[in-house]
Amino acid sequence: MTPTRTRKRTVKSPLSRALCLDGGATGVVGSVASVVVRATSAWVVLALCLASLPAQAVTVFQKSTFTTLDRTLCKTLRTHPDGNTYLCPGLPGYPVYFAEGDLRTYIAASTAPETTVAAQQTLRAFNSPFPRGTSRATLEWRFTIKNGQKVPFALIVRYFTEMDGAKGEVLVVARIAGSESCQIARIDALANDTAIVLARELADDRARKSVCPAEPSIEGARGKSPM
Repeated sequence: MTPTRTRKRTVKSPLSRALCLDGGATGVVGSVASVVVRATSAWVVLALCLASLPAQAVTVFQKSTFTTLDRTLCKTLRTHPDGNTYLCPGLPGYPVYFAEGDLRTYIAASTAPETTVAAQQTLRAFNSPFPRGTSRATLEWRFTIKNGQKVPFALIVRYFTEMDGAKGEVLVVARIAGSESCQIARIDALANDTAIVLARELADDRARKSVCPAEPSIEGARGKSPM
Protein backbone atom coordinates (compact mmCIF):
# COMPACT_ATOMS: atom_id res chain seq x y z
CA MET A 1 0.00 0.00 0.00
CA THR A 2 1.15 3.55 -0.68
CA PRO A 3 2.09 5.30 2.58
CA THR A 4 -0.01 8.28 3.63
CA ARG A 5 1.47 11.58 2.47
CA THR A 6 2.07 14.20 5.12
CA ARG A 7 1.48 17.24 2.85
CA LYS A 8 -1.99 18.84 2.96
CA ARG A 9 -4.14 17.75 0.02
CA THR A 10 -7.75 17.44 -1.06
CA VAL A 11 -8.94 13.84 -0.89
CA LYS A 12 -11.32 12.69 -3.59
CA SER A 13 -13.10 9.35 -3.56
CA PRO A 14 -12.63 7.12 -6.65
CA LEU A 15 -16.27 7.74 -7.55
CA SER A 16 -15.97 11.51 -7.38
CA ARG A 17 -12.78 11.35 -9.45
CA ALA A 18 -14.64 9.35 -12.06
CA LEU A 19 -17.65 11.65 -12.18
CA CYS A 20 -16.09 15.11 -12.02
CA LEU A 21 -15.16 16.27 -15.50
CA ASP A 22 -12.30 18.50 -16.53
CA GLY A 23 -12.89 22.23 -15.92
CA GLY A 24 -11.68 23.31 -19.35
CA ALA A 25 -13.53 23.11 -22.68
CA THR A 26 -16.11 20.62 -21.39
CA GLY A 27 -16.99 23.18 -18.73
CA VAL A 28 -17.80 21.29 -15.56
CA VAL A 29 -16.28 21.38 -12.07
CA GLY A 30 -12.65 21.67 -11.01
CA SER A 31 -9.36 20.62 -12.56
CA VAL A 32 -9.64 16.85 -12.41
CA ALA A 33 -9.40 13.97 -14.87
CA SER A 34 -11.90 14.07 -17.72
CA VAL A 35 -14.21 11.06 -17.80
CA VAL A 36 -17.48 10.65 -19.64
CA VAL A 37 -20.13 9.00 -17.52
CA ARG A 38 -23.50 8.08 -18.98
CA ALA A 39 -26.92 7.76 -17.37
CA THR A 40 -25.91 9.47 -14.12
CA SER A 41 -28.03 12.07 -12.39
CA ALA A 42 -26.53 15.50 -12.94
CA TRP A 43 -27.36 16.60 -9.42
CA VAL A 44 -25.71 13.52 -7.89
CA VAL A 45 -22.63 14.27 -9.97
CA LEU A 46 -22.67 17.89 -8.80
CA ALA A 47 -22.97 16.89 -5.14
CA LEU A 48 -20.07 14.44 -5.37
CA CYS A 49 -17.90 16.94 -7.21
CA LEU A 50 -18.57 19.77 -4.79
CA ALA A 51 -17.89 17.49 -1.83
CA SER A 52 -14.47 16.66 -3.27
CA LEU A 53 -13.39 20.27 -3.82
CA PRO A 54 -12.00 22.82 -1.37
CA ALA A 55 -14.21 25.79 -0.57
CA GLN A 56 -14.06 28.17 -3.53
CA ALA A 57 -16.22 29.81 -6.19
CA VAL A 58 -17.55 27.08 -8.46
CA THR A 59 -19.10 27.36 -11.93
CA VAL A 60 -21.10 24.51 -13.47
CA PHE A 61 -22.04 24.80 -17.14
CA GLN A 62 -24.74 23.73 -19.55
CA LYS A 63 -27.87 22.64 -17.77
CA SER A 64 -31.56 23.24 -18.47
CA THR A 65 -34.38 24.46 -16.29
CA PHE A 66 -37.96 25.22 -17.28
CA THR A 67 -40.49 27.91 -16.46
CA THR A 68 -44.07 28.51 -17.59
CA LEU A 69 -45.24 31.54 -19.53
CA ASP A 70 -48.78 32.30 -18.32
CA ARG A 71 -50.37 35.66 -19.09
CA THR A 72 -52.48 35.48 -15.92
CA LEU A 73 -49.25 35.71 -13.89
CA CYS A 74 -47.80 38.61 -15.87
CA LYS A 75 -47.82 42.34 -15.25
CA THR A 76 -49.43 44.33 -18.08
CA LEU A 77 -47.07 47.03 -19.34
CA ARG A 78 -49.18 48.39 -22.21
CA THR A 79 -52.54 47.65 -23.77
CA HIS A 80 -53.39 47.91 -27.47
CA PRO A 81 -56.30 46.67 -29.61
CA ASP A 82 -53.81 44.64 -31.65
CA GLY A 83 -52.21 42.98 -28.61
CA ASN A 84 -50.87 43.74 -25.16
CA THR A 85 -47.36 43.86 -23.73
CA TYR A 86 -46.45 42.03 -20.55
CA LEU A 87 -43.61 41.48 -18.09
CA CYS A 88 -43.72 37.90 -16.83
CA PRO A 89 -41.92 35.76 -14.22
CA GLY A 90 -38.79 33.99 -15.41
CA LEU A 91 -35.70 33.06 -13.42
CA PRO A 92 -34.72 35.21 -10.42
CA GLY A 93 -33.43 38.52 -11.79
CA TYR A 94 -34.35 37.57 -15.37
CA PRO A 95 -37.97 38.47 -16.17
CA VAL A 96 -39.61 37.61 -19.49
CA TYR A 97 -40.94 40.23 -21.89
CA PHE A 98 -43.97 39.04 -23.86
CA ALA A 99 -45.86 41.04 -26.49
CA GLU A 100 -48.52 40.32 -29.10
CA GLY A 101 -49.25 42.13 -32.33
CA ASP A 102 -50.48 41.34 -35.84
CA LEU A 103 -51.05 37.68 -34.87
CA ARG A 104 -47.38 37.35 -33.91
CA THR A 105 -45.57 37.27 -30.58
CA TYR A 106 -42.33 38.68 -29.21
CA ILE A 107 -40.45 37.06 -26.34
CA ALA A 108 -37.26 38.24 -24.64
CA ALA A 109 -35.51 37.40 -21.38
CA SER A 110 -32.73 39.31 -19.65
CA THR A 111 -32.23 41.61 -16.68
CA ALA A 112 -34.02 44.31 -18.74
CA PRO A 113 -35.84 42.34 -21.47
CA GLU A 114 -38.06 45.09 -22.85
CA THR A 115 -34.98 47.00 -24.07
CA THR A 116 -33.37 44.09 -25.94
CA VAL A 117 -33.07 43.23 -29.62
CA ALA A 118 -35.05 40.04 -28.95
CA ALA A 119 -38.03 42.14 -27.84
CA GLN A 120 -38.29 43.37 -31.46
CA GLN A 121 -37.80 39.99 -33.14
CA THR A 122 -40.44 37.52 -34.28
CA LEU A 123 -41.06 35.07 -37.10
CA ARG A 124 -42.46 36.07 -40.47
CA ALA A 125 -45.24 33.47 -40.14
CA PHE A 126 -48.13 34.04 -37.75
CA ASN A 127 -47.04 32.53 -34.46
CA SER A 128 -47.68 31.90 -30.80
CA PRO A 129 -45.74 30.09 -28.04
CA PHE A 130 -49.00 28.63 -26.74
CA PRO A 131 -49.98 25.17 -28.00
CA ARG A 132 -53.26 25.45 -29.85
CA GLY A 133 -56.17 25.59 -27.44
CA THR A 134 -54.04 26.49 -24.41
CA SER A 135 -52.78 29.65 -22.70
CA ARG A 136 -49.58 28.32 -21.10
CA ALA A 137 -46.18 27.84 -22.74
CA THR A 138 -42.99 26.17 -21.56
CA LEU A 139 -39.71 28.10 -21.74
CA GLU A 140 -36.39 26.26 -21.58
CA TRP A 141 -33.42 28.09 -20.08
CA ARG A 142 -29.82 27.01 -20.55
CA PHE A 143 -27.84 28.24 -17.58
CA THR A 144 -24.70 28.07 -15.51
CA ILE A 145 -24.45 27.94 -11.74
CA LYS A 146 -22.17 30.60 -10.33
CA ASN A 147 -21.70 30.71 -6.59
CA GLY A 148 -24.94 28.82 -6.11
CA GLN A 149 -27.02 31.05 -8.41
CA LYS A 150 -28.56 30.21 -11.79
CA VAL A 151 -27.23 32.52 -14.51
CA PRO A 152 -28.98 31.93 -17.86
CA PHE A 153 -27.14 32.32 -21.15
CA ALA A 154 -29.84 31.12 -23.57
CA LEU A 155 -33.59 30.72 -23.92
CA ILE A 156 -35.29 28.13 -26.14
CA VAL A 157 -38.92 28.74 -27.15
CA ARG A 158 -41.19 26.58 -29.30
CA TYR A 159 -43.44 28.65 -31.56
CA PHE A 160 -46.55 27.25 -33.20
CA THR A 161 -46.71 28.79 -36.66
CA GLU A 162 -49.22 29.20 -39.46
CA MET A 163 -49.21 30.76 -42.91
CA ASP A 164 -51.24 30.23 -46.08
CA GLY A 165 -53.05 27.28 -44.53
CA ALA A 166 -49.85 25.47 -43.49
CA LYS A 167 -49.09 24.86 -39.82
CA GLY A 168 -45.85 24.01 -38.11
CA GLU A 169 -43.55 24.33 -35.11
CA VAL A 170 -40.31 26.31 -34.88
CA LEU A 171 -37.70 26.32 -32.10
CA VAL A 172 -36.06 29.69 -31.52
CA VAL A 173 -32.78 29.98 -29.64
CA ALA A 174 -32.04 33.35 -28.03
CA ARG A 175 -28.81 34.53 -26.47
CA ILE A 176 -28.90 36.06 -22.98
CA ALA A 177 -26.00 38.14 -21.69
CA GLY A 178 -26.98 40.21 -18.68
CA SER A 179 -29.28 42.97 -19.96
CA GLU A 180 -28.85 41.90 -23.60
CA SER A 181 -30.75 39.30 -25.59
CA CYS A 182 -31.21 38.43 -29.26
CA GLN A 183 -32.34 35.53 -31.41
CA ILE A 184 -29.39 33.55 -32.80
CA ALA A 185 -31.01 30.54 -34.49
CA ARG A 186 -34.29 29.06 -35.70
CA ILE A 187 -35.05 25.38 -36.32
CA ASP A 188 -37.96 23.73 -38.14
CA ALA A 189 -39.07 21.37 -35.38
CA LEU A 190 -41.16 19.20 -37.72
CA ALA A 191 -38.36 18.73 -40.27
CA ASN A 192 -35.78 17.69 -37.65
CA ASP A 193 -36.41 14.66 -35.42
CA THR A 194 -33.80 15.85 -32.91
CA ALA A 195 -34.64 19.55 -33.12
CA ILE A 196 -34.41 20.12 -29.36
CA VAL A 197 -30.97 18.48 -29.24
CA LEU A 198 -29.80 20.77 -32.03
CA ALA A 199 -31.30 23.79 -30.24
CA ARG A 200 -29.40 22.97 -27.04
CA GLU A 201 -26.16 22.45 -28.93
CA LEU A 202 -26.55 25.82 -30.65
CA ALA A 203 -27.36 27.48 -27.33
CA ASP A 204 -24.33 25.98 -25.60
CA ASP A 205 -21.95 26.66 -28.48
CA ARG A 206 -23.05 30.04 -29.79
CA ALA A 207 -24.94 31.80 -27.02
CA ARG A 208 -22.01 31.74 -24.59
CA LYS A 209 -19.25 32.29 -27.13
CA SER A 210 -20.50 34.74 -29.75
CA VAL A 211 -22.17 38.11 -30.16
CA CYS A 212 -25.60 38.80 -31.61
CA PRO A 213 -25.80 38.15 -35.37
CA ALA A 214 -27.36 40.60 -37.80
CA GLU A 215 -30.09 38.01 -38.39
CA PRO A 216 -30.77 34.65 -36.71
CA SER A 217 -29.70 31.68 -38.81
CA ILE A 218 -31.94 28.83 -39.93
CA GLU A 219 -30.36 25.54 -38.89
CA GLY A 220 -30.98 21.93 -39.83
CA ALA A 221 -33.51 20.61 -42.33
CA ARG A 222 -36.37 22.86 -43.34
CA GLY A 223 -39.54 22.95 -45.39
CA LYS A 224 -42.22 21.48 -43.12
CA SER A 225 -43.04 24.49 -40.92
CA PRO A 226 -43.84 28.08 -41.93
CA MET A 227 -41.08 30.28 -40.52
